[in-house]
Amino acid sequence: MCDVPDFDLEPYSGFDPDPYVERTFSSWDSLGWRSLLLQRFHHTARAEEVALPATGDLHLVLTVAGDASMETRTGGRWQRRHWMPGGLEMPVPGVASVRRYRSVVPLRTLQVHVPRVVVERTVAQVDGARIDYERAAAAVASGDPLVEHTMRALGAAGAGAVDDLYAESAAAFLAVHVLTRGVRPPKVSRANAEGPWLHKAVAMMRDRLSGPVTVADMAAEAGFSVYHFIRVFKEATGQTPHRYLTRLRVEEAQRLLRAGGLSVAQVATRCGFGSPGSLSTAFLRHTGVRPSAYRNR
Repeated sequence: MCDVPDFDLEPYSGFDPDPYVERTFSSWDSLGWRSLLLQRFHHTARAEEVALPATGDLHLVLTVAGDASMETRTGGRWQRRHWMPGGLEMPVPGVASVRRYRSVVPLRTLQVHVPRVVVERTVAQVDGARIDYERAAAAVASGDPLVEHTMRALGAAGAGAVDDLYAESAAAFLAVHVLTRGVRPPKVSRANAEGPWLHKAVAMMRDRLSGPVTVADMAAEAGFSVYHFIRVFKEATGQTPHRYLTRLRVEEAQRLLRAGGLSVAQVATRCGFGSPGSLSTAFLRHTGVRPSAYRNR
């Protein structure tokens, strides 16, 4: 293997894959990629108890040919799955396993390793949420068209001269997509649901009803990452930040329409809507009537 420090390669130092697979392609060797490892393998027709090491890298396996009865054990009972073309597997990072299989037709796989440093960086970016790697692995194994498409696109790119920027971008996408499928957000207690962070975020919304305000702005005011802010805000209010802000703007529009003196276009501007049409659409959704009808009540 190539010595790339971002990958967790040490566990493989005593592992000899030659009795089980023939590697027919490696992006490290053929393309010089260092941000992601793409490999193609031809497997033997059968294998008995292959011990696979635990690694911190994200390892994705796509079956491209074959019909294999695959059994995997990670410390408990053997779990059986059928490996057929289009099937996906993801070993749980940091967990060693043992596999055995028989394939009635030649088995071929496309495998991608996303380096440990990218995994760790992604986990840090979803702070406040716990990554359940078993849940993420199960989600991938149940079928994930985006992962399959990305892996096949990488395989196609491997046939040409594509630089490492392509691999780096794919590694970042796969890490975010796969790991967020395993997120278990922290529960928001009643004591924290009405905490200062929520009042700060709502106050910012009210102060900026007439101007632009982004979820990133609100998250920064609350002291959270964007991802965590969206999660806990919905837990606390039952609505996404965008929907909550829209409701506040519609309520302000109702107040201005009742007061009179402003056209619908002027009300739209004062309430942060880009046009009278945008106000009308949101107003109808929230109140059941158009702004003009509401004013003439």
